[in-house]
Amino acid sequence: MKAIVVTDQAAGTAGMTLVERPEPPAAINDVIVQIHASGFVPTEMEWPSTWTDRADRDRTPSIPGHELAGVVTALGYGTTGLSVGQRVFGLADWHRDGTLAEYVAIEARNLAPLPGDVEFTVGASLPISGLTAWQWLFEHGLTAWQGLFEHGRLQAGQSVLAHGAAGAVGTMVTQLAREFGAYVIGTGRAGDRQKALDFGAQEFVDLDNDALKDVGGVDLVFDVIGGDIQKRSAGLIRAGGTLVSIVGPTEARPADGLAIDFVVESDRGQLGEIVQRVRDGRLRTNIGNIATLDDAIAALNPTERRTGKTIIHVQP
Repeated sequence: MKAIVVTDQAAGTAGMTLVERPEPPAAINDVIVQIHASGFVPTEMEWPSTWTDRADRDRTPSIPGHELAGVVTALGYGTTGLSVGQRVFGLADWHRDGTLAEYVAIEARNLAPLPGDVEFTVGASLPISGLTAWQWLFEHGLTAWQGLFEHGRLQAGQSVLAHGAAGAVGTMVTQLAREFGAYVIGTGRAGDRQKALDFGAQEFVDLDNDALKDVGGVDLVFDVIGGDIQKRSAGLIRAGGTLVSIVGPTEARPADGLAIDFVVESDRGQLGEIVQRVRDGRLRTNIGNIATLDDAIAALNPTERRTGKTIIHVQP
């Protein structure tokens, strides 16, 4: 099968190579999925799991990519809940070969059915951005889904400062937070303003030209940037509020609140909730560039800044 592999952490996405690899076998509780579309997060090149296994042993050359939509072609021993020929989408395991390939072996529990009226490219754009927002919002109120509810403890009437509001995660956070009654202030560069507002932000802060401190107090900060922006944002959080980071351990803490760094987890039920919102129009995807697997390396090494999720269309 065709697959993109990486071998050099220092080279990042520039070190990607398109090669031929054997099709993966299905272990116990696995399924094999023929991938039709794959999503990619550029920061994967900084994740330890891209380069080592759970025992911290080198696993290169590794196949990156974790978001997928495709069709089940084989079932491993003991696998239940899915069937051969079924359309699925989901989130591949962090420490195993990923989805920038024609086939992937993945634990069945990490997949959900993809309705026939949802395109594969849309399905592949949802898992990380949607689950991050959903799990945060619903369980603690932080990341788009997982972040906002699971970790952020968001409640109706509260205010959310959503950094990167025109990006793939930021637009999910904005839409879900608005759906549940929050007031959303988006941030980004000047050129991101209209897109952030189009996706539901009620205010926008240009981080290059506006004073972040002028936002005033907020109940929750959803951070996809880190560094100095995160430190300044921590000072805006009201008593009892929350700072949520999806860029690693937080470097700053609110004076009288929580600071949480968040790693998204796959959840079949939550994936189903997300895709239903797409189907009924409550949630819009934020897809930027779509490229074929043959052209993926160029697409994942853009020469100009892009907003939105890059999707690799694997099958014709």
